[in-house]
Amino acid sequence: MTFQGVVIREQGVTFAVVVVKKHVIDGGSTEAGRAVAAFQPAFPGLPVVLMAQDHQGTPTYYGRPDIARFLASVPLEAIPWKQYTV
Repeated sequence: MTFQGVVIREQGVTFAVVVVKKHVIDGGSTEAGRAVAAFQPAFPGLPVVLMAQDHQGTPTYYGRPDIARFLASVPLEAIPWKQYTV
């Protein structure tokens, strides 16, 4: 499996962000929760937050509320995305 993501350390918290299709987040907590669980082995011990973009490129985050709020304030182009293969 290949995906876009990033590990970020901010304010003493280390977490992972993974790019998913918008329907994963829009599908509700069950579908999004399954996606978080599927990516968790790639980032053992770290909280995983999902990020999806709408057709205008506006990001939406799903995961730990404090991390999702923080990410919503960060410009998307400031996040150093990289490709992962698991």
